Amino acid sequence: MRVYYSSAALIIAWLAVLGCIQAVTLEVKEGNSTCIKAELSASFSVTYTTSSSTRTVQFPLPDSTTVDTASSSCGTEESSPWLVAVFGPGHALGLSFSTNGSQYIVANLTLQYNLSDTSTFPDANSSGVITVVSASVGISATLNTTYHCVSPSTFAVGGATVTFSDMRLEAYMPGNELSPTESICTADPTSSTAPPTTAGTTTTTTAAPAPTPPGTPERGTYFVNKGNGTQCLLAQMGLQLNFTYFSRSQNKTVQELLNLTPNLTTSSGSCEASSASLVLTQGQITTLNFTFTLNSTSKKYHLSGITLLADRADAIAPISASNSSLDYLRSTLGRSYMCNAEQTLAVVPSFSLNTFRLQVQPFQVTTDQFDTAEECQVDQDLMLIPIIVGAALAGLVLIVLIAYLIGRKRSHAGYQTI
Repeated sequence: MRVYYSSAALIIAWLAVLGCIQAVTLEVKEGNSTCIKAELSASFSVTYTTSSSTRTVQFPLPDSTTVDTASSSCGTEESSPWLVAVFGPGHALGLSFSTNGSQYIVANLTLQYNLSDTSTFPDANSSGVITVVSASVGISATLNTTYHCVSPSTFAVGGATVTFSDMRLEAYMPGNELSPTESICTADPTSSTAPPTTAGTTTTTTAAPAPTPPGTPERGTYFVNKGNGTQCLLAQMGLQLNFTYFSRSQNKTVQELLNLTPNLTTSSGSCEASSASLVLTQGQITTLNFTFTLNSTSKKYHLSGITLLADRADAIAPISASNSSLDYLRSTLGRSYMCNAEQTLAVVPSFSLNTFRLQVQPFQVTTDQFDTAEECQVDQDLMLIPIIVGAALAGLVLIVLIAYLIGRKRSHAGYQTI
């Protein structure tokens, strides 16, 4: 989300696995032919303002969700295929697709929510429909295969987050049913052979060609010094680059996962009153630049920009990717931001950044230690899940105990004294 994780998103995904939240099936058709089909569970987390504060709400994609046939399409030579799902009073979820001839990609993820829906957004100090868009969310698969990802995947979309779980999806479909050949997401374990069928044959599931996961990256410690030698920015994190480029030897676009190695990486940057930058350089081939921006009115800061410059021997040109309108890692001045869970920060369609065990403080650093951390929602949810499960089990035990006592009392009442 990967990625940002919405509040209660993992709880909702966990409930989906137990069958408490049903997956929604959505199809885009052209005549009698299906071109896009999705089976998924989804949840949303949206932060909005009230008259006195900000508030965050979480809600699932309901099973009453339908496809907006007016906005959805199979695409043309001039336009991309779109799947637009509508639900509730004025809410919508949209996915647009693109292809490079060998793979299809979710090019844009769009969320539309209606602040006038008082049951979902109580006490909102504004009304009307808000639309937020995320360019590239890292969902891709080989053409004529089904993208399959059971693990929860959370993506930042403007000031909101969307979490998908148990997702099966295919675009540019040659038939009306999802392909039995699957492209498994990197978060899921893969299996090359399925159990034998009733006819005694074996059905083989072939994962789409994908980069070999290099494992969890090592956590590095990085900092930026002021002119007087004191530290003004602190960061600890494991970083994994996920980018695509055109391979000269293979004559096609390939995807690569690259872990940043802390002992081969140097850090530099700058600290200003309302902006700070962290520049990480690994050897002479990879430079990663983070830009943080501070709102002096709200006393909030966020990661507003990421730039990648990389040189791969097999690429036909140096790799360059940049986005200066991001809204990640939001926290309060005087505090650090922390997220131990994996996050996926979508930058541009060809580049996203996976972070692990992240903690960063780009402003108001007074010592060489982090100030009190504001934790990401997924870390908080991981603490809530055992509490909720424990409470549910305790409630179940209490119900059984009460039923036993009532039954025992009735059994004694049935005996007569002789």
